Amino acid sequence: MPTQTSIALFRFWLPWYWHVWIFHAWLRAVAPLSLRYKVALGKRLGRVLCPLFRGKCSTVRRNLEVCFPELSAGERDALCRRHYESVGIGLTELATSWFGVPERLRETVRIEGREHLEEALEKGKGVLFFCGHFTPMELIHAVMRPLCPRVAAMYRPMRNELLDRIILRGRSRHIDELFSKYSVKTLLRRLSGNSVVFYLADQSSRDKYSAPVQFFGLPAMTNTAVSRILRISGATLLPLYFRRLEDESGYLATIDPPLPDLPSDDPVADTTRLMQALEDRIRACPEQYTWMHRRFKDLPDGYPDIYA
Repeated sequence: MPTQTSIALFRFWLPWYWHVWIFHAWLRAVAPLSLRYKVALGKRLGRVLCPLFRGKCSTVRRNLEVCFPELSAGERDALCRRHYESVGIGLTELATSWFGVPERLRETVRIEGREHLEEALEKGKGVLFFCGHFTPMELIHAVMRPLCPRVAAMYRPMRNELLDRIILRGRSRHIDELFSKYSVKTLLRRLSGNSVVFYLADQSSRDKYSAPVQFFGLPAMTNTAVSRILRISGATLLPLYFRRLEDESGYLATIDPPLPDLPSDDPVADTTRLMQALEDRIRACPEQYTWMHRRFKDLPDGYPDIYA
């Protein structure tokens, strides 16, 4: 007689999960390839797939238009094409992170600023890695894992349950604990245990502590809770950036020192400083940032809707 578990797993073979299984098989097939082949494959994939998603395509173009008004239309079109290629490469990097050999990946990465992490961990109050949504960011957990005694990260469940399980299993290879992005108590407990927690707060947010914060010269709804988290926990915030090298032969992970006088008594000012630091890093490799997200949506009444 079939058990409840076997029945539950059987439903994943229903037709509306088949595209996820195809994606899963593709990731496993791509994982053993060399970096050079993954980059070449990813670029081609991005050129083909991204233009098919017209809604995302228009969002990318609008974001680039308002964030880089100094560029000509032709220059923004070229940047848009490079961004699609970067998104495609990012899909092959999912394969590397979830199914590849971590040691092979780490051989292609140069890490700068690891002394800042060592000094922060010596304080024993936890480390908050402040990161941005760059297209190769899925690799960062595997890269940083050997440097961290314990790793935790926030996670938002996917609507597709099978895809959600695949993502959780892949990320759990390098992360000790994944918890809800809304569970601040869990975050504080992990920091009190001197864990390293990856924290991304650069997407539009309408949470309790969200406020309009300047990003590329425009107001963007941003969660300002990081300032309060640091004040309560005593943890150290370290900006962490991860990008592909210009010649695409490897990667660079940069751990910046803590920002002085952070946290202050002004959470919005603190978050503005973090967003400005992130913006500076984005400008160094704009094609590698995730422009498919509507970063400037959900503003309060009185602000213009740039996507209208």
